[in-house]
Amino acid sequence: MTGIADELSSSVNSSPLTSFMSISPTSLGSPYAPWLRDLKSDERGLFLIHLLLNCATHVASGNIDQANAFLEQISFLASPDGDTMQRIASYFTEALARRLLRSWPGLYRALNPDLPDSSASRFHARRLFLDLFPFLRLSFLVSNQAILEAMESEKVVHIVDLGGSDPSQWIALLQTLAARQEGPPHLRITAVAESREFLTHMASILSKEAEKLDIPFQFHAVISRLEALNVESLRVKTGEALAITTALQLHSLLAPEDDPATPRKHFSTKLESFLSSLWGLSPKIMVVTEQESNHNGSNLKDRFMEALYFYAAMFDCLESTVPRHSAERALVEKLFGEEIKNIIACEGSERKERHEKLESWKQRLEMAGFWRVGLSYYGLMQARRILQGFGSDGYQVKEENGSFFFCWQERALFSVSAWRFRRYD
Repeated sequence: MTGIADELSSSVNSSPLTSFMSISPTSLGSPYAPWLRDLKSDERGLFLIHLLLNCATHVASGNIDQANAFLEQISFLASPDGDTMQRIASYFTEALARRLLRSWPGLYRALNPDLPDSSASRFHARRLFLDLFPFLRLSFLVSNQAILEAMESEKVVHIVDLGGSDPSQWIALLQTLAARQEGPPHLRITAVAESREFLTHMASILSKEAEKLDIPFQFHAVISRLEALNVESLRVKTGEALAITTALQLHSLLAPEDDPATPRKHFSTKLESFLSSLWGLSPKIMVVTEQESNHNGSNLKDRFMEALYFYAAMFDCLESTVPRHSAERALVEKLFGEEIKNIIACEGSERKERHEKLESWKQRLEMAGFWRVGLSYYGLMQARRILQGFGSDGYQVKEENGSFFFCWQERALFSVSAWRFRRYD
């Protein structure tokens, strides 16, 4: 099966189409030219890719008139409810346009006012992401297996859930702990999230499940953004075996705390002090799930290319399993659109979607004092078994140096790695 991600890769690298890479805006003619209307879907897709790449080059260079000409062409061909490439192009076009608008801060602010963030809508979109893709379910399963193995024979277990996972993850863990040969431990789950409503709902569901299974259980809610979290509020106690999980959260702490004019190598981030605080809690295991893509570079063109590859694969996933006119699909694609706009249009502390690959996370976590723990073969087999029933053979799980990568076709999209506290001599 050939998807947009494959077309993107081949079109960028194939010699017959290299002339498109330096299209002149004046050579394009009117966006309403009849020949554009007659393009077949695959021809239009390739043309859109090269229009986007040229537009990104002009936006990065500050060539406003040329970028505007490309945006006009792309806007005519793109559509948020068209085929896969048309959908992708519509979100990247909006992101590039917003980037251009930043040249006029007053105009940008007027057209993009700061609106109250809706935690409810964000959690709804995350729930749809959980339902339409296997990635979070795989993360939950692998994380739970790593926790179970690390906490074998422990009598008092404390799990800190940074970001507020879906309750289904912890229901599955409770059910497994209830069947443990030596009996379940006393379990305490501390969940950190911004929404009081979500945490209250989570507490109710998990408390009822624990009571039904006769597991000694406590739930502790911490209402906080991750960047504002005081680790003292987690109430980690002496004698507890501590596990920490975080899924698609840590990258938001990579925004620089310093003045953006400071040379890059001198930037400090909230992540450094945050990881140091977590290290101070002496976790027996910490499981980290993150996007496997580099959207944290300072070069806009490189960031654009990485984002285009990554989200083309994500849109391909949806195209293979979800009908085009699905309302749920549209909401998840809109969520991706918001991420794309943040990656392309924002800088400094406003840019939160700073995804990095596992190799970068390895360096950061080791510098903070953590050792990598190999994920088990049993966890790998469980993950592959789940994928067999998901309805598409495009999904894969790969293992490399004890960490797992969740892939679409051959492209890794998410990584899961496990770490433990390392005491300094």
